[in-house]
Amino acid sequence: MTQTPFSNLDPACILDALDSIGLQGDGRLLALNSYENRVYQVGMEDAPPLIVKFYRPQRWTDAAIAEEHAFLHALSMAEIPVVPPLAMDQATLHAFNGHRFSVFAKQGGRAPELDQPGVREWVGRFIGRIHALGAVKPFEERPVLNLDTFGHEPTAYLLENSFIPEDIEPAYRSVVQQALDGVQRCYERAGDIPLIRLHGDCHLGNVLWTDEGPHFVDFDDCRMGPPIQDLWMLLSGDRTDMAEQLVELLAGYEDFHEFNPKEAYLIEALRTLRLLHYSAWLAQRWHDPAFPRAFPWFNTQQYWQNCILELREQIALMDEAPIGLGNF
Repeated sequence: MTQTPFSNLDPACILDALDSIGLQGDGRLLALNSYENRVYQVGMEDAPPLIVKFYRPQRWTDAAIAEEHAFLHALSMAEIPVVPPLAMDQATLHAFNGHRFSVFAKQGGRAPELDQPGVREWVGRFIGRIHALGAVKPFEERPVLNLDTFGHEPTAYLLENSFIPEDIEPAYRSVVQQALDGVQRCYERAGDIPLIRLHGDCHLGNVLWTDEGPHFVDFDDCRMGPPIQDLWMLLSGDRTDMAEQLVELLAGYEDFHEFNPKEAYLIEALRTLRLLHYSAWLAQRWHDPAFPRAFPWFNTQQYWQNCILELREQIALMDEAPIGLGNF
């Protein structure tokens, strides 16, 4: 992988890339919060500003990006509030000077106030609609969220590339193995959960609220996985709080897509896999100068010690009954 994947992506390159597909920027550029890709709001001559996303090299194949775009288009055609890429000369993925990019309409909004009456149900209703369409057919080019892709593979990368300090590596190996065993038990308790096309990273930062309700943005991590993946990251607080919040989400969700209550066994398992995947994600991007600047606490002794403590907590949580839904 290129050591500095966006090193030549300067303002002139951004504007020239847009010009190559017939869009005339006026020189106003605003970098938006994105580490995986590079995303900018670009002022346009005699038109509203647009959002341009430059994809991280070698992360996705063209076919995988096309599959994401097709999913967004299908959701948009079903009047589900997402922001699909704009087509220029019948193409949504473009290339310029070694970069691949797409252009989107600007979608304003604010973080949803989930503590307000009816908001979680409203969000749940649209996630249910996304999943109803996502269940129609599978992704063929995009990955699956499972124990291997978010557990074994990230762990192997960290260990094989010597990110774990030698003095705590034995403890890290031990606790990770216990955590992966716990995840396996959770999946066994849940049973056969169908995998569907998901948003994949449905946290509050990717839900924009307007007077018309929620909009879902940033499908860059869309993949196959269990439906609960798009629900659990919207839960917070203690077990009682999360149980009440899940009930509110499902009150809207089940209007459009059936929920298998045994998926609740996967909530803490998926949280555990996210912890493991997150550490490896940072490690795999550490050659990108933006990452050491943005995450200076990563790869320190304290960071890995905290990871061990968090995983120990997750091991205990995974052996408890699923939140609010009792035993099956």
